[in-house]
Amino acid sequence: MLTQNLNGKSASAAPPIAPTQEVLDARQESQIWTAYALSASLRHYDLRVSVRDGKATLAGFVGDSVHQDLARQIALKVAGITEVESHIEIRPNFTSPGVSAEPAFGEMVDDATITCTVRSKLLWSRHGEELAAHVDTVRGRVSLTGIAESIEARDMAGKLAVNTHGVSSVDNQLTVESPQAGIARSEASNVINITDVADGWITTKVKLTFLYSTNVNRSRIEVNTQGGVVKLTGKLDSVAERAAAIGLAANVRGVRSVDADSLTM
Repeated sequence: MLTQNLNGKSASAAPPIAPTQEVLDARQESQIWTAYALSASLRHYDLRVSVRDGKATLAGFVGDSVHQDLARQIALKVAGITEVESHIEIRPNFTSPGVSAEPAFGEMVDDATITCTVRSKLLWSRHGEELAAHVDTVRGRVSLTGIAESIEARDMAGKLAVNTHGVSSVDNQLTVESPQAGIARSEASNVINITDVADGWITTKVKLTFLYSTNVNRSRIEVNTQGGVVKLTGKLDSVAERAAAIGLAANVRGVRSVDADSLTM
């Protein structure tokens, strides 16, 4: 790459400086520690990590050999780590500490993910225009506050939230008020007119709704949409799972009907 110096003459740009090994070691330590903090299986253990020249050394304790091996495998997956030396002890009688006053780092990431997922599911629901809902999550417990224009919209919001991965409970405090009371929506640009919803958009949102929900197996369902009619194809485990899939698809904004003749058990 050529640049111009102060005299107007062309000069070659200096090549980018490669990070030192010390910087690489620190980066890899951070990646491994973050992975442990985000892991629901490991975040409660006292684990320590040090990296030098691509070799990770692990210390601390876990409750069993499964978690011991999990910690090792996670470290090995980090780019640049070529060797893992584990000094992690197994303490079979370990009991998880009591709930702290403040959520741990991993818990906060989980809660933020749940909040965004529930908000998305509410937004693309056919009842999305009837809700002015605030979603908050603390340690997997979701709180819904705000206004719903109908009992149906309020109840559906609760169902969508409770069937989201990672949610342990839902406190649905949405208040039902008639449309005449006026719902103030802070994000009016997110409101989608049903007549403008494309088949591709519907298909994507149905698939995502299945992916984010605990009561259906997304990998077993094929979704296609034509003229607002969603066709579900696949084989599920139970009548309840089939009914849940049909209900979730029908709830997506813009869906006119659901063809589930090819969704068998």
